Amino acid sequence: MSKKKQQVSEDLYGQTAGAIGALVVVFAILGAIKDKLGLSMPVTVLLTVGVMVLIGWGAWKLRYRILAALAGTAGKPAATTTALKQEAPAAAGAGGDQVAPHPELTEALRTAGVIGRDEIIRADEVTVTSLATGKRYDFLLPKTKTVKDVGHKLANIAGWFGVSRLQLQLERSFDNERRVLLLRLDQAPFSTALPLPTRHEITTFAGVPLGHDVTGRLAGVETFDKASMLVAGMSQTGKTTLINGLITCLLIGYGEFDMYLLDGKICGLITFEKNCVRYEASDKPDVFEDIVDELTATGMGRYRQKQEALRNREPSPKFKPVIFIADEVANFFADDGTPKGKEKAGRISEKARKLVAMSLESGISCIWLTQRPDKDAIPTNVRSQFQYRLCLYVDSEGTAKVVLGDTYFETVGPINPALLNPKIKGQGVLFSHGESTLIRGFDFDNEFMWNVVDEAHGRQQQKLAQAPASPLTQAIDLMRRQGVDFIPTADLAPALGITETRHGERGKQLSKMLGVTSSKDEKSVVRGYWINDLIAAATSGP
Repeated sequence: MSKKKQQVSEDLYGQTAGAIGALVVVFAILGAIKDKLGLSMPVTVLLTVGVMVLIGWGAWKLRYRILAALAGTAGKPAATTTALKQEAPAAAGAGGDQVAPHPELTEALRTAGVIGRDEIIRADEVTVTSLATGKRYDFLLPKTKTVKDVGHKLANIAGWFGVSRLQLQLERSFDNERRVLLLRLDQAPFSTALPLPTRHEITTFAGVPLGHDVTGRLAGVETFDKASMLVAGMSQTGKTTLINGLITCLLIGYGEFDMYLLDGKICGLITFEKNCVRYEASDKPDVFEDIVDELTATGMGRYRQKQEALRNREPSPKFKPVIFIADEVANFFADDGTPKGKEKAGRISEKARKLVAMSLESGISCIWLTQRPDKDAIPTNVRSQFQYRLCLYVDSEGTAKVVLGDTYFETVGPINPALLNPKIKGQGVLFSHGESTLIRGFDFDNEFMWNVVDEAHGRQQQKLAQAPASPLTQAIDLMRRQGVDFIPTADLAPALGITETRHGERGKQLSKMLGVTSSKDEKSVVRGYWINDLIAAATSGP
């Protein structure tokens, strides 16, 4: 027999002998108690067991009270052994001091899988602020977690709180990766109407307001200087209403700027025609290309001025902002399937890309809208140039990526536009500088917008009246005396002293003199100048 088997046999023999000995002792004790008390054997057994149980319980209770008194927790319900093991590591603060967990956040983040069962959210590192629309939690995560861990589990956290995903908004802190700013709304976003902003609120806003955020505060972008914006969403989601509100805010609070409007819906932006350097109501790619060419030429001219200033070691020139707003822009990138159509679409795409990319340093910004936010509607090389993205309701996460970027859902606290309520018009996700904000655009009434338009137009006319004499003012005066809105190049050139008879050369000289590119009349036959274009040029900046 091997040593191992021999050892097992001996252990078994020893345990058996011990058990027999224990039984003998137990029966001897029971017999003594029976003889002493004169009871039957069954009663003696039950009585003895009961006494032993009481003694054991008393010993356990005494031990617990001693431990509780030492820990300063006497009188509190006892935790289970498992719970004590979970809480002990996380509850010890610096120097071994006990710290209390925040009950609500600890349980929510544990259940959602953000933190482990042995981790807590310290109550002394939580600030809860009550708002009219809900609560804002400002807290620190354990050292093993970051704000990204919360961002990945927002839907789970919302489930714990018993709210929808859109009722949780995550903000990122740039001073600590463990710091979390979490907003929890009591109701679905924009369930109740919000008051429209006053002129004072618009003018004092730090930037350009686009709408209200979910707390009722104004929200928008810092500036359109060196930045452009793409706005997209399905039909009837409120894009035109939102952009009308944006233009109204620009006219009130952005200062002097030149506006180009291309109204792809024909009548969606007609309200602001009087305020434009150039207004076109058209869905033709040729019109879009012509405006792009005009603004590209303006941008190149401004680049040359900057180069000259740097060459002469002079301050960089300050340019008057130019904002080019185009609605239904996807129409201008479409082709008819023919080789010629594809060549034209490719040419327009490259020109548009160049304008958006180049104009950022020349004070020209583009705000383009589309109701067809699919991957083929606006070329990728164009979309990638926009710093600001605003996505209204869309029907899928893939479509949202087209507007907001392929890596949008990898950012901190992304908001899926497919979850938005399409019945709430003008509601969208603003993605700017890596942060997502849910906003709802302003729906100003017509009377208010008309007053703003008339006031801005009045300022323009006053500036024109004060402008020094120039070929532009001479041309405007001539057209006003004749009572015409359009004058052919052939008629205007001689009136301004141009004696050239060759059509092409005469047109070049006149355009250079006026600083305005000629356009065609309503029949698209004769080239000349519209009085509104000349007025806008006379009142515009450098």
